[in-house]
Amino acid sequence: MKAKIDTVKTLLDALPYIKKFHKDIVVVKYGGSAQTSHELKVKFAEDIALLHTVGMKPVVVHGGGKSITNLLSDLNIGTEFIDGQRVTTKEVMRIAEMGLSGEVNKDIVSLLNSQGVKTVGISGKDAEFIRAVPKDKKKFGYTGVIDTID
Repeated sequence: MKAKIDTVKTLLDALPYIKKFHKDIVVVKYGGSAQTSHELKVKFAEDIALLHTVGMKPVVVHGGGKSITNLLSDLNIGTEFIDGQRVTTKEVMRIAEMGLSGEVNKDIVSLLNSQGVKTVGISGKDAEFIRAVPKDKKKFGYTGVIDTID
């Protein structure tokens, strides 16, 4: 019974935001640290499905640093971090793109589809949708920062 009361309270607290952002595009950043277990992934998909159900248009922008690190480890490729930022060589960039586009993105799309949210996954490289510039090429290699989004 307490769980139901808590759910009702949460929905009542959220109601002003649901009204304010109804029919709006809502961008949600889904970081790699929130993708560490199947349970967290399912909960995330349920939360996005709720946003969709109440009339918002969620756009998920995901990371996947932990998945990239695991993939590099599986391939016996070392990775270096400076101040919490990955130093990205050309080889690491190729592997990161494979992991993000081929695994992380597809998993997210599959989970959202299983929640009844018709979902399509795209990469920032598709149609140069997102363009980045190097952060500090000498220090970080191919690690960059977003410059423009179309």
